[in-house]
Amino acid sequence: MRHIRIQRVIAVLASASFVAGCTADPDTVETGQISTPPIVQPVAQEAITPLTESTGENVMSDTAEANPTKYNELTDIEAYVILNKGTERPYVGEYTDTKDPGTYICRQCNAPLYLATQKFSSHCGWPSFDDEIEGAVERHVDFDGDRTEIVCKNCGGHLGHVFLGEGYTQKNTRHCVNSLSMKFIPEGKPLPQMVHVSASK
Repeated sequence: MRHIRIQRVIAVLASASFVAGCTADPDTVETGQISTPPIVQPVAQEAITPLTESTGENVMSDTAEANPTKYNELTDIEAYVILNKGTERPYVGEYTDTKDPGTYICRQCNAPLYLATQKFSSHCGWPSFDDEIEGAVERHVDFDGDRTEIVCKNCGGHLGHVFLGEGYTQKNTRHCVNSLSMKFIPEGKPLPQMVHVSASK
């Protein structure tokens, strides 16, 4: 049933002419058809120590599950983006214009990905970061063969794409990330425990 629901979501998104990549230039594909690659099964990786932006201290929630054995449940649209490598429409994401201090974590596994100090306004329609928390993000050649995909290192969830040489910041890097791939934890609030799921589960 979940597979059927995801198929329905993909059909709705296709009819709404969702863009096929994180770019605001004239080469953006807007054909109304979405090419959905196979679902990539997440692979467990080493832990990433969550840090607060201001103090660098480990701030785990006391109420977090002690030994979580499965990733956070996703809605159909979240699964479309995170598991099926989809792209949300530009300028509608929850965190596109967020400027509050805090940490952006993976929606699927709670791994800390980006700090608010790494976020900048690119006016591309998606949240943009010029760096990531060290060791949090992996890069792969996208299935289209042109772009570089970025995924959460802990769970393999799709985040978006990374672009170099655009000149937005001194680091000359833009991580173009779907809001649906992340959750924002304001500074001062505890980070939820990161979920590790072994390949055998």
